[in-house]
Amino acid sequence: MMENNDKPKIGPLRIPRVSWRDLAVSLGLVLPVSVVAIGIAFHFVRPAPPSTITMASGPEGTVLWTHAEQYRKILARNGVTLKILSSEGSLDNLKRLSAPNSDVDVGFVQGGLSSLVEAGNLVSLGSMFYEPLGVFYRGAPLERLSELKGRRIAIGPEGSGARILALTLLEANGIEPKGTTNLLELQGRDATQALLERKVDAAFLMGDSASTARMLELVHARGIRLFDFVQGEAYVRRFRYLSKLELPPGSLDLGRNVPVKPLTLVAPTVELIAQRGLHPALSDLLIEAAREVHGRATLIQRAGEFPAPLEHEYPISDDAARYYKSGKGFAYRYLPFWLGSLVDRLALVLLPLLVVLIPALRLVPTLYGWRIKRRIYRRYGELMALERAALSEPTPEQRAELLKQLDEIEKTVIEIKMPGAFADQVYVLRAHINFVRERLARDADAASHHITSPPAPA
Repeated sequence: MMENNDKPKIGPLRIPRVSWRDLAVSLGLVLPVSVVAIGIAFHFVRPAPPSTITMASGPEGTVLWTHAEQYRKILARNGVTLKILSSEGSLDNLKRLSAPNSDVDVGFVQGGLSSLVEAGNLVSLGSMFYEPLGVFYRGAPLERLSELKGRRIAIGPEGSGARILALTLLEANGIEPKGTTNLLELQGRDATQALLERKVDAAFLMGDSASTARMLELVHARGIRLFDFVQGEAYVRRFRYLSKLELPPGSLDLGRNVPVKPLTLVAPTVELIAQRGLHPALSDLLIEAAREVHGRATLIQRAGEFPAPLEHEYPISDDAARYYKSGKGFAYRYLPFWLGSLVDRLALVLLPLLVVLIPALRLVPTLYGWRIKRRIYRRYGELMALERAALSEPTPEQRAELLKQLDEIEKTVIEIKMPGAFADQVYVLRAHINFVRERLARDADAASHHITSPPAPA
C-alpha cells in the first residue's frame, strides 16, 4: 500500500494565455496586405518640397522683374528661397522652361508664343495679368490694321513679345514682313520718340513700353491716335490667347476726357508657366503669392480678377485647378508651410494604411479563434463519424474497436495545447466523448442481456 507521503505530487499545469504560433500565422495573412498598402501609399507620396526654386522673369528693372522680386519676398516668409533669373522677356523665359534638363522651375510667359517651342512638359498655374497692346499712329482715324499697309511701323526687336504679336496681327490683316510695309525694330522710348518726330507712322507698344506715362504722352501729342480695335470680338475669337478690354471715356485722363469715347484694346494675358513636376506645395505657395501681387484693381482689371485659371495655350496644372477650386490643403491652411508639408505627406501615408489596416486587424482575432477551434472541430468530426458507426449494430469486436478509437480521440484532446481562453471548449468536447462512451456501454449491455435472456415460454 502506498503511503500518503508516496502520493505523486501534481502541480498546477501552466496554461499559455496565447498561442503565439497561431497568432503569428493569423498576422501573416494580414501582413502582405499591409505591405502592399504601404507600398502603394509611398508610391503616391511626393518628397518634401525643395527649399529653393528658380524663376525666369525679365530684364532687370522691368515690370516682370519687379513682380518676381515681390514673389521672392512672399516666398521667403514661408522659408522658400526664390532664385530670380533675368531674361530677355517672355520668349526667352519659355525657351528656358522648355529646354531639356532645364533648371528653371517657373517663369512669366506672354500668351501667343507656345507655337514657337515644344511645350509638352509645361503647365500653367493660371493667368496673372493683362498685357494690353497699344497701337499708336499718325493721321486720320483707322478702323482696321490693314490700313497701315505701306507705312513705317515700329514693332520691337527680334524675339520680343510685342514684335511676335504685332507680326501675327499684321499678317492676319495681309501685311507681310517683306512687303511694302517697313517694319522697324524700335521699342520703348526709341519707338515713342520716332513717332513723335514723324520718323515712323505707327508703333506697337506693350508691357514696359506701354506705361501709363508713355501712353499719356502719346495721346496728348498733336496728330497721334490710339487705335480702337472695333473688330475686337473677331480678334479674340481668332486668337484664343487674346482678351478684349474696354477703356471708358476719361480713363486715361479725366481732365481732358481721354479717350473721348469708349475705346477697345486687345491684350494677351501673362501666365505663370511651370514644369509639370512642380511640387504641389510650391504650386499652392506661388498662386497664393500671385493673389497678393496681382489681385489688386487697376485701370484694366477688377480686384480679385487675377490670378485666374484661364486655359489658353497651356493646360492648367491639376494642383492649380484644385487650388482655384478649394484653396490650400487643410494642413497648409492652419500650419506653417514646412510643418504643413510634413503633416500632408504623413496623412497621405497614414490614411490609406488606416483604411486597410483597421479592417485587417479586426480580422486577426477571428482568424486566430478559427485556427484554435479548428483543432476541436476536427475531433468533433471524428467523434460524429464514430457515433454513426455505433448505430449500425456492431459486433462485440467492432464495439471494442470503437471504444479503443474513442480512447485515442480523448487522448488526443488531452494532449492538445490550448490557450486558457479556449480550455472550456476542451472540457465540453470531453463531456461529449464520455456521452458517446456511455452510449456504447449501454448498447453493449443491452446486446449482452438480449443474448443471455431465456426465450419466453410458449
